[in-house]
Parts: sequence; C-alpha cells; structure tokens
Amino acid sequence: MQFVEYMKGQTARHQAMEPVDVMKLCYQAAFGAEHLLEDREAAYQYLLREYDRMQPEPSEPLHESISEDVCRVNLRAWKYRKLPVKWLFQMFAATAAQPIQGGITVFRNCLQETAKLADTGAFHFSRKDWEEFLKDYPTENPVAVHHSEAYRQAERPAYRLVCARFLRIIPVLEAVCAAEANAGASGRCIVAVDGRCASGKSTLAELLAMVTGAGVVHMDDFFLPSELRTEARLKEPGGNVHYERFRTEVLPALNCSEDFSYRRFDCSRMELGEERKVTGKGILVVEGAYSCHPKLGNYMTLRVFSDVESKEQLRRIGVRDGEEALEAFKQRWIPMEENYFTAFGIRDKADIVL
Repeated sequence: MQFVEYMKGQTARHQAMEPVDVMKLCYQAAFGAEHLLEDREAAYQYLLREYDRMQPEPSEPLHESISEDVCRVNLRAWKYRKLPVKWLFQMFAATAAQPIQGGITVFRNCLQETAKLADTGAFHFSRKDWEEFLKDYPTENPVAVHHSEAYRQAERPAYRLVCARFLRIIPVLEAVCAAEANAGASGRCIVAVDGRCASGKSTLAELLAMVTGAGVVHMDDFFLPSELRTEARLKEPGGNVHYERFRTEVLPALNCSEDFSYRRFDCSRMELGEERKVTGKGILVVEGAYSCHPKLGNYMTLRVFSDVESKEQLRRIGVRDGEEALEAFKQRWIPMEENYFTAFGIRDKADIVL
C-alpha cells in the first residue's frame, strides 16, 4: 500500500489535521519513533502516568497504520483490552531502537504525495497552506514536530509508535491475557506455535519473547536422530520429531516455577549439542512444526497455527536456504509437514490462525 492510502485513511478519521499534523505523520512514516530513548526508565514512567490518566475507549481502533513499517497504537484502546502497558512499552522501545532504512528518501516521497493530495482537496487546508508551512520547515534536515492545538483538542491523541511487524502478535497477546485472567494463579500460560515452514513461527516466538519476556522452546532442537530415522518412523504422520525426548526433557518442567534446560539437536553433526536454558517463570512459547503433535499431549494453554500461501512459502525458502535446499523442502519436508497437518487436523484445532 502506498503512503497516499495511509494518509487518506488518517484524514478520513482525523479531520482536524493541520499542516503540522500532516508533517508529523510524514516524519513518523519515514523515521519511525521520533525520540530515541536516552532514558528508558524515564520514558516508561512517563507512559505509565499518561496511561493512568486514560479512560478505556471501546470504539477507538487498537492501531492505525501510517506506513508499511509503522503504526500508531492507541492507549485508550489498549487499556480497554486490558493489555499490560509494559508490553506496549517494549514494542515502542524496540521500534525506537531500529530506525527505518532509507528514511530521508521515504520522507521526500511522503512530502510529494502530500502535495498531490492537497491538490485533490483531501485536507481542509489548501495546497497553498501546505507550501506556506513548508517554507518554515527544514525539509533537508527533518525534525520532529508536535501536534497542533486544534488537533489535540479535537482528536485527543494518545498513542505510541510501533513497528508494523508487532501487529501479527497482537491477537496472541490478547488471547494470552484472556487465558491468564481465566486461569488466575493456577498455572503458567503456554503457547504452542505450530504451522508451515517459512511461515514466520520463529519470528513470532522471538517477538512474543521480546514483548512479554516469555521463555522459548524450539521444536527444531528435537530433530529426529539417525538411529530413529527408520522407514516406518518417517512414514508416521509427525514422526519426524523426537517427541519421546520432548516428553522427557520438557514436559515435566513446564508447570514448574524453576528454570530448566534441554539439549538442542545439532543437525550439522547429527548429534546432541549444547544446552538451552529456559526461564521457569511467566509465559512459555513452544515454537515449531510438530509442537501440537498429539503424542505431546495437551500441555498448551493456546494453540497457534502460523500459515503462509504456497507460492510465498517457496519464495521465502529459496531466499533463506538457497535453491538446492528448496528442492529438498519441496520433495521431502513440506509433504511430511502437510501429512502431519492433515492427519491430526492441526490447523482446524488451533485457537488462533495467523
């Protein structure tokens, strides 16, 4: 989607936008979070104070995209959903720490698109008003600006800028909150992320860990060793995972409050390698194909299925692993996964499909 479409969405929703508010949008779309977090704790305390003043708002959208890379997450909507404010801060801080690539080029394109939109009457101000504003703005060395007073009064902006990649995990975050509220103090929330290869399972788990502090167990660490790779085992739906070792090394530790560890399987040497340590507190994510295998039981609180279209799946594998590996995926690994998904209805049984 081009920036002009995002701008149209903003002008339709926020009709009080003045030239300076449009400039703020252009700046954020190009450069992301406009203030680096020099004092992380101070920024968090500021958010807490602002959040405490907010009234929950059910009609406000949780997020508003302003570019392919960035969105605004609205505090009132976040509070209405009873999501932890610390999670929002983690996303905001991670966004501020990673500037958008090619920002100045994006910024100039945004200015050009804004001028064209002004010609169409998309704003309540004219192209001339926009050009007058630009005379006093350092377009060659862009700086962050504040919302206009008119915009503040009419729109009551209260948001944090967040990288768009975090949007994918929001349904999971909401489900985790609901599950924890229902469970109370009776148990740990465990999220199993199954799904097709190259669908983003590992990235999903990484983002969940970044935002919530969750521990992560990787199913790739339970690759089937050579001595168990019999013809009969590999014909078994989901037989391509060492579920016996998972049951021994991971399952007993899941509902304990102590840290635990397991040994990862090193595919380059086809033997067990170093230990991975996993926190025994808070949320736990088990990510990877076969994480919802019936032989592992119903250990999870939530089942997530990470999906991807076949054409996009093959493109990603080719980019990630190369053409030679792609053929192996097409001929062997993908058919084995699909057999497992079909045999056990893995996608249909998921609480969330992404």
